Amino acid sequence: MKAFLKEVAEDLVDRLGNTLHNAAVIFNNKRPVPYLQHHLADTIGKPFWSPSFYTIQEFFALSTDLLIADGFTQFFTLHQQYNELLKAEGAKEINPDVFYPIARIILSDFAQIDNDLVNADQLFEELEDIAVIEKDFQHLTLEQQQFLEQFWTSFSTGKQKNHQEQFIRMWRRMPKLYRGFHEALALKGLTSMAHVYRKLANGTADKPGFIDDFAKGKLVFAGFNALSNAEAVIFKRWNEAEKALFYFDTDTYYMEDDTQEAGLFLRKNIQRLGLPNALGQSRPLIKAVQKEVKVYKTQGQTAQAKILQLELEEDYPILDAADNAGKIALILADESLLLPVLQTIPTHYDAEGKRTAVDLNVTMGYPLLATSIFGLADIWLSVQSQLAGGKKDTVNHREVEAFLSHPLIGIPQETRNTLQLEILAKQLIEVDIPLLQRSGALAQLFFTKRNTAASAIVNLQEVFKAVLTQQVEEKTLKQTEVDLFIATIKELNRLHDTLAEFAARLPLPFVLSLIQKAVQGIAVPLSGEPLEGVQVMGLLESRSLDFDHVYILGVNEGILPQVSASPSFIPDSIRRAYGLPVIENQDAISAYMFYRLLQRSRKISLVYNGQADDNTTGEPSRFLRQLEFESGYSFKYYDQSQSVTTEHPVTVQIKKEGDVLKRLTLYLDQQDPSVRISATAITTYMNCPVQFFYKYIAKIEEPKELSENLEANYIGSMLHFVLEKFYEELKAESPYITKERIVAHRKNLPRLTELAFVKVMYDDEKQVLSANGMQQVVLAIVTEYANVILDHDEKEAPFSIIGLESKDEIYFKIHVAGVERQVTLHGIIDRVDQKNGVTRVVDYKTGRDELQYSSLEEIFDAETDKQNKALIQTLFYTYVYEQSRGITDMEPNLYLIRKMRKEGTLFNFSEGRGKKLQLQAEYLVDLKKDFSRLLREKLEELFDPEIPFIHTTLADNCTYCPYLSLCGK
Repeated sequence: MKAFLKEVAEDLVDRLGNTLHNAAVIFNNKRPVPYLQHHLADTIGKPFWSPSFYTIQEFFALSTDLLIADGFTQFFTLHQQYNELLKAEGAKEINPDVFYPIARIILSDFAQIDNDLVNADQLFEELEDIAVIEKDFQHLTLEQQQFLEQFWTSFSTGKQKNHQEQFIRMWRRMPKLYRGFHEALALKGLTSMAHVYRKLANGTADKPGFIDDFAKGKLVFAGFNALSNAEAVIFKRWNEAEKALFYFDTDTYYMEDDTQEAGLFLRKNIQRLGLPNALGQSRPLIKAVQKEVKVYKTQGQTAQAKILQLELEEDYPILDAADNAGKIALILADESLLLPVLQTIPTHYDAEGKRTAVDLNVTMGYPLLATSIFGLADIWLSVQSQLAGGKKDTVNHREVEAFLSHPLIGIPQETRNTLQLEILAKQLIEVDIPLLQRSGALAQLFFTKRNTAASAIVNLQEVFKAVLTQQVEEKTLKQTEVDLFIATIKELNRLHDTLAEFAARLPLPFVLSLIQKAVQGIAVPLSGEPLEGVQVMGLLESRSLDFDHVYILGVNEGILPQVSASPSFIPDSIRRAYGLPVIENQDAISAYMFYRLLQRSRKISLVYNGQADDNTTGEPSRFLRQLEFESGYSFKYYDQSQSVTTEHPVTVQIKKEGDVLKRLTLYLDQQDPSVRISATAITTYMNCPVQFFYKYIAKIEEPKELSENLEANYIGSMLHFVLEKFYEELKAESPYITKERIVAHRKNLPRLTELAFVKVMYDDEKQVLSANGMQQVVLAIVTEYANVILDHDEKEAPFSIIGLESKDEIYFKIHVAGVERQVTLHGIIDRVDQKNGVTRVVDYKTGRDELQYSSLEEIFDAETDKQNKALIQTLFYTYVYEQSRGITDMEPNLYLIRKMRKEGTLFNFSEGRGKKLQLQAEYLVDLKKDFSRLLREKLEELFDPEIPFIHTTLADNCTYCPYLSLCGK
């Protein structure tokens, strides 16, 4: 079946013959140009003079001597004119950053008003007063009138009147603003594209005779569908003057059925406007050949790209053909799928020469947003935003780390490591600029504060130029990156020139936001041949093009068609009354682009995301459902299902043999005096044997990190340090602690908490703390926790301090493989004191531990989730202290910050249903015996060479495990 542009080429050659070179061929976009040139060459069969090719905007721009103003110039011009109106009213001027989002809507409305030749004065005057609108628009339906009422009631009741008055005042300004805006642009030698359309349609163009250059030929308009009112007037005039040819790509499938939205605009163009189709009557193309449609339902948005590799393998023979122009296209209804598609399609040949690469042509543009170049710009913007406030000369460590690790920076590894270690060692949440600037010339550029809009833009350009130069010297630059660098620098140049007139009055944070908006929209085409290989494009770019095999990705309701409308200050019902675009227009345009892709294709593959998320309902497009119902095609459905497992995988089993066994046996018989079992080690093993292996056998340390929001373990360490120093200072005078002494010494808490902070965070008690907001909160928490304990101790006083951070160890006998061995148990006890003749072990805890337990056997059972680490650790400390000192009857106390005020400090044994018994002396004897027995059994299990280290089966035990990435959880 002939492609649409092939038919156009043959008809043009037949009609224009030797005068073809005098014709101007106009498309909606540039994508069809090489295809039509290719078909013209095939048709003519010899060298020929080509016609001129234009996009519709390029062609209409020939009618004026004015330049088309870019978006930022239009914004600043509009802002200036709006403030002029406010001054005339005696109102306060509006700041540009506040006006920017409003301006974007106003400019969009102005463009639509011009494109559709609406009388701006009349429209905005009628919007002034809702009462007048409701009175004068009796022709509106009841539903439309209700919308006008709801327009106001959508605001909160208390603010409804104020908002209404603000809108009315703004609408009153609109006619003057519209005229002033265009007049101000004209004084600068500028105009807007939409205004060019209006003037050309009204017959007031600056150069009305611009089409005379093509008088000996024709104006050829190919592939148009939806026309604005301005385009309709212009096309109709040129058609009546017999100066234009119109090639509409049509099909009887939707042209002869008024219920088919795909043909809405083409029926209007041909039937109502009287624009003749140079190709004649519509033909039945969609139903001419029985086709098979493959429909793929995927689980996830990016998963849509993953089916391409297998599918494309079937098409490799087509790509190997000498002429594969217009054979395969990937149409992205959802353009966010571009990167997943590019990452999925293979890019090279394997060692055996088998094709694993596909030639691609992606002219929809590779977005700067997806590159490390934008990442660098984003870091720079964040740095300058932090410095713009003028209150600090530091940068947050997150931006510093992002800068240092950025692939385009090129800082020597040694310099980067030195700086990172210094930041880590000093726990610098905020890093001083002089420290950063030491890392090189690029860092000096990057981390220099800019005070003006012009200098900020120039600085970012300098950063990019420095990186570009560095990459060129290192020969690591790719062509796409070169194109993106150049496009970005050009865009910044344009913004700099635009801001020259206004920069002095603009706040720097707003300019930084404009820089971000300027660069985030940049995209460059990936180099490729438009007539070879796989063509990757969005729906809009597919207009006028035909392909043998069409893949359409993103065939979801809400994406095809889009359900969102552009924001506007003109209510929907008023838009309908004046013929301005409404949401149904977008539906009709999307439907046409979808159906025309089916007209001449041989194979069709449709892919949609079946998983509901924030962006889609997981439902296929209604266009697919319509096709199933009406087309008569055969459909094959494929469901990409993913298995889901809810069980926690036990994937790690480490045998105790070789080096593992050697390291493990170092704990036995004092082979290495430094290798001992602590309370933490035993609870780690009980939590997960594999975690014990990683930490104590493999000795894999957790990487030290900056803690911006300090974690609980840091707060706990600070509290322990505060209490140790508090009682150490009291004990130096006398170990006998009274309530009065505690009360008097509490004045030292602020000093001790600051000392604890620098000790724990920086390991340097001499460092001076200059606490930021979050650190001050931490200091307050530690102080409050210390007060909870001291409040309790005041009630317990008097008591005597025996030891602080007391270190004790014993040799504990176990049997390994039938042989008696010894393992060293080591404990560091927070506090040992004596009250009323009872020696107490005191352990401080800041977490969510429990004083209550039901069975010591259950706690030691790895298969149950009834764990109580605090009880095990406190009993461990008690047992080690008693055995090393040769004493008995010690009382284990747990100071739980969260519960001690209500529940005390003694463990509670739940005997039966709801019955709690505090541990009495006689019961403690049995408890300690049970603990000794269960501890021996657990240690014998640990050192048994026949029992491997096996991953815990309790998923909750893995929640805070630092080795998650190693064990494969």
